[in-house]
Amino acid sequence: MKSLTNRSKVVSNKKMTFWERIYFPAILNGMGITFGHLFRRKTTVQYPEVKREFSDIYRGRHVLKRDDEGRERCTSCGLCAVACPAEAITMVSAERKPGEEHLYREEKYSAVYEIDMLRCIFCGDCEEACPKEAIFLTTELVKADYQRENFIYGKDVLVEPADPAKRIDVSKRQTPEVIEFKKDKRYKHNR
Repeated sequence: MKSLTNRSKVVSNKKMTFWERIYFPAILNGMGITFGHLFRRKTTVQYPEVKREFSDIYRGRHVLKRDDEGRERCTSCGLCAVACPAEAITMVSAERKPGEEHLYREEKYSAVYEIDMLRCIFCGDCEEACPKEAIFLTTELVKADYQRENFIYGKDVLVEPADPAKRIDVSKRQTPEVIEFKKDKRYKHNR
């Protein structure tokens, strides 16, 4: 206990110089930094007229993928929701009815699939947890809005178009080993 009281006396006995008391050197130092930034190249990007380049593995807006026949890949297993550290994914399962084989890949599908983009931290854990390669993060930005409700993305926003020409390419997010594996049609997963 004595050592603490002795230290506090030592610190309190230190006298500040005149320049330290008026903070003049600190002010000059701050002004020097400010003026130094005035003459540097501007880093502002005039979005949306000018788009910034992103890495191929940038994690942006989510997409629910379709298979080659246009059926939804998601089987509503819930692994993406369990893996999500922010608990941003909500889903409700349903069973495929006769005649809906062209819409859904498996007997079980997600009737409701929602991602709260305000909670999402874009970590990619949902993408890694999905056994059916149904969800991916794209290089697209999440659009800004003023209403909180508009940041809850449902299947109407997340599912990619049925037209193969309008689908989003996510092959750059996959390793060469995974791409090679997907070419082998012997495995049920690749059919």
